[in-house]
Order: sequence, then C-alpha cells, then structure tokens
Amino acid sequence: MIIRSVVAGVAAVLVGAQVVRNAAVAGLAELRPAEAGQLWSGHPVAEISGAMTEIARAARDRRPVPESVFASMTDAAVKEPLASEPFLVRGVRAELAGDGATAQRAFEAAQWRDPRSLPAAYFLADRYFRLGDAPRGLGEIAALTRLSPAGAVTVAPYIAAYAASPANWPMLRRLFHENPDLAGASLTVLARNPATAPAVLALADPHQKMLQAPWLRPLLTTLIQSGKYAQARDIWARAAGVHLRSGELLYDAAFTDRTSPAPFNWALTSSTVGVAERQPGGRLHVIFYGQEDGFLANQLLLLPAGGYRLSMQLLGDPARARALSWSVWCDKAANPLASVTVDTVAVRGLHFQVPAGCPAQWIKLAGASSDLSQQIDVTIVALKLEKAGPGA
Repeated sequence: MIIRSVVAGVAAVLVGAQVVRNAAVAGLAELRPAEAGQLWSGHPVAEISGAMTEIARAARDRRPVPESVFASMTDAAVKEPLASEPFLVRGVRAELAGDGATAQRAFEAAQWRDPRSLPAAYFLADRYFRLGDAPRGLGEIAALTRLSPAGAVTVAPYIAAYAASPANWPMLRRLFHENPDLAGASLTVLARNPATAPAVLALADPHQKMLQAPWLRPLLTTLIQSGKYAQARDIWARAAGVHLRSGELLYDAAFTDRTSPAPFNWALTSSTVGVAERQPGGRLHVIFYGQEDGFLANQLLLLPAGGYRLSMQLLGDPARARALSWSVWCDKAANPLASVTVDTVAVRGLHFQVPAGCPAQWIKLAGASSDLSQQIDVTIVALKLEKAGPGA
C-alpha cells in the first residue's frame, strides 16, 4: 500500500520518468535543474525537473514541499499536456490528503499520457486493490511485470500480500497462468512466510514439475524452520516422486537415489573439507582431506522417540578412519545426541536414544582435522538404521 508518511519513496519512483521534448534543456535539467531554469525558466521540462528535485530535497530534509513547487508542476501540465509527472504528483498529493477519487483520476490521466509509466501502474494497482477492484488491480500488476526488467521480483511481495486470503486464489491462478515469471517470483515470496506457505501448493501450476520449481526449496526450509516436519517431508516426497515405505527410518541407505534433493535425501559434500560420492553396489565413497573440520554427508530424519542403532561396514584402513564420525542431532540442537567414530560404528554400531520433544533429527558424517593432517579414503557399505530395545 502507499506509504502516506514518506514522500521520499514517491519522489524516488517518479524521478527519471521525465518527458523530453527539447534535448538541450532536458539534458541540462536532469543534471543541473537550477541552471536549466535560468536558461529557460518557463520551459515545462525545466519546471518538471526543478519541481522533482525540490520534492526529493524536501523528502530528504523531512520538511513540507513548498506550494510553489506544486504550482510549477501545474504550470508544466498546462504547457506540456502529454507529460505524466505533474499528474503523478497531483495524484500522490491528493492521496496523502485523503482524496482518493481525485488521486485515481490523476493516476489514470498519467497512465493515459504514458502507458509505460511504472509509477502510474503501481499507484493504480494500489488504488484498485483498496477499492476492492481486484481484476483491475491485478491488471496493473501484470503491467508492472511487463514494463520493469525486474518487474516480477518487484511486485511479488505485493502479490504475496494479496494471496494471503484464499478468496483471492482463483483470480491469482488466472494471473499466474498468463504470467509464469510473476508466478515463480510470487510463489517464492509466499514460500518464505509460514503464514502464506499453504498458498503455494494451492496456486502452483499443477502441470509444472515441482522438483524444478524455484519455490520448492524455500518452502521446505520454511516448513522445517516452523517445525512442520511431516508436511515438509510429504511435499518433498511428492515433488521427488518418492514412495516412502512404512517403517523406513533412513532414506536411501544404499546410496542409489541421485536425483531427490536434500534434506530428506542425502546431502553429499564436495568441498575443501572432502568429497562424499555415491558408488554402485550401495556404497558411499568418502575422501576426507584432513585439513579442516566439516560435514561430508547429512540427512534429516523423523524418528519417533525411542532407541536406535546405526550399523555399517567399512572398506579401508579402520585405524586411519578415526578422524571420521557419525553423529545424530535433534534439529536446532547445539550438541549431538550421540557421536561415534566410523571405525567404532563398523564394529559395535552407534546406539542413541531419541527423547520426547525431538521430532526431527539430523544424521551427519563429519571429519575432524588434526595437527598431523592426512587424507583419508574409505568406503561405507551396508549402512542400516534400526530400532533398538532399551537394553541394546
């Protein structure tokens, strides 16, 4: 909505949209409006430029705009009837004074004079939405998207606010169908807000592949941060085309799914810490450079409270693998529930207890550097996570 207490934003939107008929005066007016006024004080371009400069200065100094500035704009409108700026200023002034009808007529006049005017489209969209005229408001939003190089990104928050009400969804579906770029940007904004996250799936194109949608990762992140883990995993599974088997505690323990994204599939590292990569035969090949601490693999789990055991086999020198460890963390926790080196997991397993109040957990493979760093190259196979009894 229009911010009534700040004229600075209005001036910033309007400056730069000047109509130029005399190149010399216009160029000078844009760079040195005072000198342009001296060169041809009555020229409408000079009047517009000088008035816009004064509006910006008044906004910067937090002081009222002198009446003489508005008088100059009025004079320019008479001399330059096709200039849109005087009508934009007139509309803003009327809006700030609470005269919405006059403001709307002024904005419409500005748009008639300059159909590509971004400020006119913005102010009219705001005006139409506040009047409850959603079709015309959305029409102006679509115009903003077309006219501005970053139009979709610019107006997406505006659309997101409108999408908060399910009653507006049918109209937005039609708008998004006609403006795919606007749809992607708006849905991404919606996905970052827990309050509007439900609107994403309702408004997304059902024919678009969710896995390729720009809003998928922000939506999953938002739901996870909000503690809606089960909903996030259901959406992830639908997007990835994954069928979650009943009782499956650890997804892709055989390291065969190369397409499903994190966090409910493995996130494998390739960085200065090292490399973790899938290999045929259910293997995870790990190279830890040994020069800095860091995680090499992780996955988000949804384990009910209770006891569990992680087991695996290790191919490679167990003694050299002690710099690698498996750990389990409650989401958002500062310390792990349990952490054991991989050579120990290969022999005895990693036993841990998920407490009540820990609805989601991270399982992580990490490397710890030392003063005598050396590269570690091992392969993990037969990884398994299963429930364990209280005495296990």
